[in-house]
Amino acid sequence: MDLEKVFHMTGGVGVTSYAKNSSLQKKASDMVKHITTETIQELFLTTTPKSIGIADLGCSSGPNSLATIKDIVKAVEETNPKMLLHPPLEFHVYLNDLPTNDFNSIFKTLPEFYSELRKEKSGGCPSIFIGGYAGSFYGRLFPYNCLHFVYSSYSLHWLSRVPPAIYDEKGKSINKGHVYISEFSPPQVSQAYYKQFQEDFRLFLGSRSEELIVGGRMVLILLGRRGLDHVDRGNSFFWQLLSRSLTTLISMGEIEVEKLDSYEVHFYAPSNNEIEDEVRKEGSFELDRLEMFEIERNEKHGETYGAAVARSVRAIQESMLSHHFGQRILDSLFEIYGRMVDEELAKEEIKPISFVIVLRKV
Repeated sequence: MDLEKVFHMTGGVGVTSYAKNSSLQKKASDMVKHITTETIQELFLTTTPKSIGIADLGCSSGPNSLATIKDIVKAVEETNPKMLLHPPLEFHVYLNDLPTNDFNSIFKTLPEFYSELRKEKSGGCPSIFIGGYAGSFYGRLFPYNCLHFVYSSYSLHWLSRVPPAIYDEKGKSINKGHVYISEFSPPQVSQAYYKQFQEDFRLFLGSRSEELIVGGRMVLILLGRRGLDHVDRGNSFFWQLLSRSLTTLISMGEIEVEKLDSYEVHFYAPSNNEIEDEVRKEGSFELDRLEMFEIERNEKHGETYGAAVARSVRAIQESMLSHHFGQRILDSLFEIYGRMVDEELAKEEIKPISFVIVLRKV
C-alpha cells in the first residue's frame, strides 16, 4: 500500500473529522507550550533574523496548526516588542503534510486567522506568508538553509511504511490477529518495527539538517513508551483494543479473518533511549531537552472517555481502515472500541505517554 496516497486524517468539519476530534492533541501541545515558546524566543535572540522560516510538519487539517503558528508569532513579538518597526520581521510559514491531507480546510480559515491577529494588534499585523507543502517528511521538503524553526506535533510516531520484515516469503504477515506489537507477537515483529523507526527517524533528522540553519531549532512532540518493553498499558494497549474490536467483528461475521491478518499499522512508540541513540548516531543535532508527559483524562458531560478516544482514533485511522476493510464497518467497529476502552478503564488505568524533544542544529 502506498501510504502517501491513502493515509490522512479525516478531512472537513464533520462529526468524525480530525478538525472536530483533535482536542487531545491540542491539550498536549498546550501542556508543553512553554517549551515551544522558550525555544523560539531563545532562537530569535541568538540569531536575530530579518525573516524567519517556520515549518509545521504533519500539520493535518484541523485548527491546531494555525493556533500553534499564532503562539509562535506572539512569542517572537514578546521577545522583541519593537519588531513591527522598520524593517519589519517577516514570517515564512511552511505547512506540510502528505498529499492526501485536506489543506483546504486550513486555507479556508486563513482570513479569520489574519483578522484575529489584526484585532489583537489594533489594526496592525506582522508579515506572515503561509503556504502548503505536500510530501513525506521522511526526505527533503524545502530548500537548503531556509528554515529557522521546525515544529511537529503527533506525527513522528507514524512510520514511512509498515515494516517489510513482518511479512514472510509469501507476503503474509507473521503478526496474525494483531495490528501492532502485542504480547503474542513473535520477537521479529518488535525488531522489525524498531528497525523501521531507526531508518525513518535518521532520515528525518538528516533531511532537516539540510533545511535548517546552523543554530536552528526543532520542537517535536510524539507518542512513546516508558521502558524497554514494547507492550504496556499505554499506547500499545490502545492498538490491542483495536485488534480485539476487529476480532469481535469477525465473530459477528462482519469481516473475514484474512482481512485482520493482513492489516498492520505503520506506527511506532519509541523509548527515550531509542530517540537519544538515533540523535547521537545521526550527528547533526544536539539534544537540548527530552521530557516525558501524560495527558490528564477529561470526560465531557454526557460522553464517556472511551467514546471520546474512539472518535479521536477514528479521525486518525479512518482513511486506512476504510481502504482495507470498507467504510460500512466503521460505525460498529468504533462503537465496540469505545465500549472496550471504558471496560478496561473500569479495571485499571490506561496511561499513554508522550515525549517533547528540543533539538538544536550544530
